Amino acid sequence: MDASQIVDGLHYPPCSTEKLGRRGILRFSDSDDYARFLHALPSQNSLSPNDKFQEVRRLGIIQGVSFPMEALEAKRFPTSMKGDVSWEEDCPISVHALQGGALVTDKGIPWGVRHIQAPQVWSRTTGYRVKVGVIDTGVDFSHPDLRHSLERGINLLHRMAIPQDDNGHGTHISGTIAAANELQGMIGVAPRALIYPVKAFDHNGTAYVSDIILGIEWCIRNQMDVVNMSFGMKTKSKSLLNAVNNAYRSGVLIVASSGNDGQVGEIDYPARYHSSIAVGATNQQSRIAKFTNRSNLIDIYAPGERIASAWLRGKHREMSGTSMATSHVTGAIALLLALKPGLTPGQIKSIIKQSAKPLRNSKTPRMAGELNVVRMIKAADNL
Repeated sequence: MDASQIVDGLHYPPCSTEKLGRRGILRFSDSDDYARFLHALPSQNSLSPNDKFQEVRRLGIIQGVSFPMEALEAKRFPTSMKGDVSWEEDCPISVHALQGGALVTDKGIPWGVRHIQAPQVWSRTTGYRVKVGVIDTGVDFSHPDLRHSLERGINLLHRMAIPQDDNGHGTHISGTIAAANELQGMIGVAPRALIYPVKAFDHNGTAYVSDIILGIEWCIRNQMDVVNMSFGMKTKSKSLLNAVNNAYRSGVLIVASSGNDGQVGEIDYPARYHSSIAVGATNQQSRIAKFTNRSNLIDIYAPGERIASAWLRGKHREMSGTSMATSHVTGAIALLLALKPGLTPGQIKSIIKQSAKPLRNSKTPRMAGELNVVRMIKAADNL
């Protein structure tokens, strides 16, 4: 199919909201087609400020382009292609955390960090200098718990600005992974890991799939060791799958949350993709949290209920969700990689699953277990 046929065949129901506006993604199977397409796009200098082509995003990792639907319908594209051209909606995607959650004054080691037994291995590994990409809402750069853990990262929404958090979700996730302020604040799972915040989500905690793909591309290019993706959507995206697979082949493991709809047999994308680690949430009794999505596609469960972590303006907040569970797993992988830096994504995933602690009241024998860092390190030692 060529680009003009795609333009003429745009009768798909939109999955994006009116507020965000519809966007589309074109992917090219032929690299020459892709290069020729990019070359034919109007140059930024020739565009007026209101021209929709100002909003075209080049997605090199998948040989694709994202753009507002108005730009596609303007038919200012080359139409003669040698290979296949595929189109899909550039859908919105949201962070995974339940509403509510009170500000807290808790200090020290949160229950989830203790529960997975992270402190028991800190004499051997603290995640020292492991590079953790956190694709999220950014981070509070002034937070005292995170000042020793943060690197510059990138703001995909405003390229010249730092990825400052204007939502809170990304700060909370980063705190669980690598906070390092035990006396005055809190300490995370891997307190000497390095957080690289990738701001792809706006203040509402919403992004497009193309924002995530750009974030994954940045993480690969900047050689992240592991990437936390505490968000998801119901719609399958071949473009996002392509990007996640590309990261996996590049040695970058993606940890993703399963979703908070309490569904049985269903989990969200990108956690559903085989080349990511899919995370569900447990409570303090090591039971599966009521809100978590679950299925045999879950790789590991981790603490996700009433998790205290860093929040905006130097505060701390208690939150629940598979987002919070995912950050515990990402921190654990940072501990593992500091000790065994040569592990491949496949080996890490295998170690995490095989060393899991059986869940309480688990009626399904083959169900994934709960994260346990002591068992994980022991399994890695036996490799």
